[in-house]
Amino acid sequence: MALAPGLPITHASILRIAVPIVLSNMSEPLIGVVNTAVMGRLPGPHYIGGVAVGALIFSFLFWGFGFLRLSTGGLSAQATGAGDSRELVTLLFRSLILALAIGLCLLAAGPWAGPLAVKLMGGSALVQAEAQTYFSYRIWAAPAALTNFAIMGWFIGQGRSTTAFITQLFLNLTNMTLSAALVLGAGLATAGVGLAVVTAEYAAVLLGLFFAARRLMEMHERPGWAYIFQRDRFVSLISANGDIMIRTLCLVFAFAWFVSRGARQGDLIVATNAVVLNLFEVSAYMIDGFAYAAEALVGQAIGARNRDRFRRAVGLTSLWAGVLGLLCALIILLFGGQLAALMTLDPAVRASAAHYLWWAALATVLGTVCFQMDGIFTGAMATRDMRNMMVVSLAIYMAAWWALEQPFGNHGLWAALNIFFIARGLTFAGRLGAIEKRLFGTG
Repeated sequence: MALAPGLPITHASILRIAVPIVLSNMSEPLIGVVNTAVMGRLPGPHYIGGVAVGALIFSFLFWGFGFLRLSTGGLSAQATGAGDSRELVTLLFRSLILALAIGLCLLAAGPWAGPLAVKLMGGSALVQAEAQTYFSYRIWAAPAALTNFAIMGWFIGQGRSTTAFITQLFLNLTNMTLSAALVLGAGLATAGVGLAVVTAEYAAVLLGLFFAARRLMEMHERPGWAYIFQRDRFVSLISANGDIMIRTLCLVFAFAWFVSRGARQGDLIVATNAVVLNLFEVSAYMIDGFAYAAEALVGQAIGARNRDRFRRAVGLTSLWAGVLGLLCALIILLFGGQLAALMTLDPAVRASAAHYLWWAALATVLGTVCFQMDGIFTGAMATRDMRNMMVVSLAIYMAAWWALEQPFGNHGLWAALNIFFIARGLTFAGRLGAIEKRLFGTG
């Protein structure tokens, strides 16, 4: 839902946008939980490790192009706030064209990119073999995955969170159901997990395009192709996407480095980190519901040139994100052991995970600021600031890793990740005032 410019931003209006996204986002990392649980029923930790490494590679490949969701969401919100339906419609077409083109390029690069990525990630021969199997299937989902990013961003920017919720939930539930059926029922092991993702992504594209077509009919806008391909508009979109791409690649590199360094400590550690990271990721995706609400409401306030609505959107969405972050951290501390036990039958992995649960709880609290600020800055389309702050934070993270991993092992690795979140939060907070001044002037 997009709030009319005269309507106040309230706790209720924020919850109406955020709660559907929280619910759908809860199912996103549950894919990882289900996949880990399914693979944990197979003999040996290398199955869990292989899928974890393979999934991280696709986080790098796909979320490296996550700018398609972020930029589309921010621009969609600002067009909605400005009441520019023509720009809103053409934005969808531009984003879909860009998503399809990039997806086809990734698919074409798969045969050589897959083996190289698996080798760079490291791990035992067994882990690398399973990761390569996973990659060879999931790469076929590239065009669909990026198209889904564009569609989701378009709806989220308009505040149409229920539509986004239905599409994302359909994708994730289909993925989880097929993973369990193909691995445990059909005995396809890692190949089954990869095939499940591909099928779910294309099914979700069809549903998302149906919702988009229905929305376009409601808007009664028919911009010509000449306007859709207008050079300055495309250049502006690609420029913003370039900044967000660098930011996202840095973010995914940080997590890829984390998993890669864990893999070099043995199959037990890579499986342990996969289990504990899944708990953190469930929390992060839930908290992102309020970041998405901030993205929509901040962008709409900027489109309407309303400073008071901007401040209220920032303040109330951040308050709710903080409450949810603390609640998630508490759940990890109290019930993390039981949740980890659901993901693996291996007693060694269960015992090892118990030593790292408090790190995931701490990361949830520290990461809340980062997730929320991502939404605020995306709604403001402050893409250059997002890029610059992420580069600085990544440098701090790498310095912390260099100093801490060797003396403290996997605990040092987790400490470096949490320092990364601290750096991101501080750099974001330091720029927020300047962003408001740039957008609205002094006052």
